[in-house]
Amino acid sequence: MNRKRTLKIVLLVLLAVLSVPFVVPERGRIPVQGATVRDWNPRSFWYEPWGASGVHKGIDIFAPTGREVMAPVPGIVIYQGKLGMGGNVVAMLGPGWRIHYFAHLSTTQANIGDWLSRGEVLGRVGTSGNAAGKPPHLHYAVLATFPRFWKLSPGTQGWKRMFFVDPGDVIGRA
Repeated sequence: MNRKRTLKIVLLVLLAVLSVPFVVPERGRIPVQGATVRDWNPRSFWYEPWGASGVHKGIDIFAPTGREVMAPVPGIVIYQGKLGMGGNVVAMLGPGWRIHYFAHLSTTQANIGDWLSRGEVLGRVGTSGNAAGKPPHLHYAVLATFPRFWKLSPGTQGWKRMFFVDPGDVIGRA
């Protein structure tokens, strides 16, 4: 195989891999086993004032400690570890180049580089991070990797809103 043809194949494969997040549909599911829309307050997204972070940038889905947390969409795990306020967290890159962030987990089962199918277990509900002493829940947030300028809003951290997607819009409200 000549060098030019090899380069062309490598570029096509790279383009195919990079385009996957744009072509995979983002039909999400509630990421906590057995949870329904009654297990979170739909008005909690972008609620202020909210503790040290100023604005609540996700939703809290309440469930017993140890309940399975599953990938709401297919994607690749890009972070697994501990973060101050989030405690045990997992982040995955999903459709549309959106980052799905799962915090306060009691345990994690996903590792960086893992491909997760929709519904695959990535961890368990807990109270790690700043959820210690509070009812067990999953903090679920969705971040856009490209700014959505039409979402700019006044108020606390309003400019950041262009990077956050209401998780209820991804996983459904009905």
